[in-house]
Amino acid sequence: MFSKKTIKYISGILIAAALPLSFYFITRHYSDGHIHMPAHYRPDRVDSALVNGKMIYDTTFHRVKDIQLINQLGRQVSLNGDLKGKILVVDFIFTTCNSICPKITANMRTLQKSFIKKNPDLVQFISISVDPERDSVAALRAYADRFDADHDRWWFLRGDSREVFDYARNELGLSLQPAEGNPGMFDHSEKFILIDTSRHIRGYFDGTDMLDLKKVADDIIILSMEKVKE
Repeated sequence: MFSKKTIKYISGILIAAALPLSFYFITRHYSDGHIHMPAHYRPDRVDSALVNGKMIYDTTFHRVKDIQLINQLGRQVSLNGDLKGKILVVDFIFTTCNSICPKITANMRTLQKSFIKKNPDLVQFISISVDPERDSVAALRAYADRFDADHDRWWFLRGDSREVFDYARNELGLSLQPAEGNPGMFDHSEKFILIDTSRHIRGYFDGTDMLDLKKVADDIIILSMEKVKE
């Protein structure tokens, strides 16, 4: 009998291998009009109007503001400016983390490999350090290399910790803080955040879960076919 760990590992491999194949079936179903678009998250306001005796509601969803950070190549980059027109998948890590970070980074690597094979310029993968004091450019570069990152399409970023924490909390709606009673460690979300080309949040996914990995991959493809309303 296989151990639970072995079964989980094999299941992960099968799901990862199925990601590119799922793109074909998504595209086919989308063309038949039998697919639902990913939801929008974080409404800013809801407007209402009476039209022909019926109350109509219109929700304005939050658009994620820009942030400028330094990537693993030492280049200052703008997430909204340099990546205009790209879908984003964002997570938060730190290179000395020995709990969830290696797992979510390994799963991000799986996503990267799948999309590089099919459509390398559709999506940008973003891993933001919550520990810029220790995560130097060199440390981020080494960490990126450890996980076989394509340095053009998967950025590992550092910046002012106050700006990073503000971006996580106020723009993405995530919990992020130093770990109480554990100096040098951080409590941060394990989520992958899916952001569309208009910078609306379109999904939160468990970065440690292989089934959620398939969901985010599917939703990236679906969003690529969405007609953007400006």
